[in-house]
Amino acid sequence: MRVYLDMCCYNRPYDDQSQIRVSLEAQAKLHIQDLIQEKRLELVTSYMLRYECGQNPYEMRRKAIMQFIDIHTMAYVGVERKNTIEAMAAEIMRTGIKFKDACHVASAIYAKCAYFISTDMRLLKYKTDKIKMVTPIEFITETEDG
Repeated sequence: MRVYLDMCCYNRPYDDQSQIRVSLEAQAKLHIQDLIQEKRLELVTSYMLRYECGQNPYEMRRKAIMQFIDIHTMAYVGVERKNTIEAMAAEIMRTGIKFKDACHVASAIYAKCAYFISTDMRLLKYKTDKIKMVTPIEFITETEDG
């Protein structure tokens, strides 16, 4: 199963863990990473994700996230697809979604991901029949056996 994690999701383990929701999302995200490392999930990334990661002012975080992406990406939506992705993103933006977020969602849809995983509650209000938009906790709840 193909999944796409946005930059909010990658950064969740580095956020202040004093709120229970943040802590639970961080644990769920780390579990998803384990599933990716075990090749039980296929990670999709994009040029927009690499761009946003490169903007991270914290060098250790930026390097750790980029290393995970570099090692575990199974499908990559590259800059050569920029026109296609941005045309799809323009449609998504009509619902009030910001440009970068719309490019992430468009990349995930283009790569035929089953799930788009984010901790951005505003972004997760976007609904489409082309991909399931979920938090890390929702993803685990929906996909765990048992």
